[in-house]
Amino acid sequence: MRKVIAAINMTIDGVCDHTAGLPDEEIHQHYADLLDSAEIILYGRTTYQLMQYWQTLIKNPSGEKTTDDFAIAIDKIQKIVFSHRLKNTDWDSAKLATKPIEELVRELKQQSGKDILVGSRSLITQLMKLNLIDEYQLCVHPVIAGNGLPLFENVNDRTIFKLTKTKNFINGAITLYYEPTK
Repeated sequence: MRKVIAAINMTIDGVCDHTAGLPDEEIHQHYADLLDSAEIILYGRTTYQLMQYWQTLIKNPSGEKTTDDFAIAIDKIQKIVFSHRLKNTDWDSAKLATKPIEELVRELKQQSGKDILVGSRSLITQLMKLNLIDEYQLCVHPVIAGNGLPLFENVNDRTIFKLTKTKNFINGAITLYYEPTK
């Protein structure tokens, strides 16, 4: 049975905003390795459209090894996009979800293969409420955004987690690895 891993960047004040973090070579390598260790990543429309930026680096590499390695990793992983607005994905390794998230994730978990990543704030919240996330990897950047969308917005139930490990980055970010206690 595959694990569902929610992996996301956030600020100290809990905001998920790709422009608020401090991405550097070490962070890019960390996420390239994570993508290489998984088989599928699930996105909502907004995050998916932000991630399409990386396609430009496949065609025109930046020359920075870890940035280009991340672009290659994100390009090759299978992406499933949950959207009511998109008609196509315009990315060979991406497809639109054809089933409701709960049904699809339960089916994917039962299949053999590498883990399933969830990279969108809205999907993490939905799957959390359905008790379908096996591990949370929260990369907290040493930044206060001051405003933006919090990761656990509209989560009203108390949830307790077990910290299983941490990973420190030179830039002061830290990834906290949590498992929900059932």
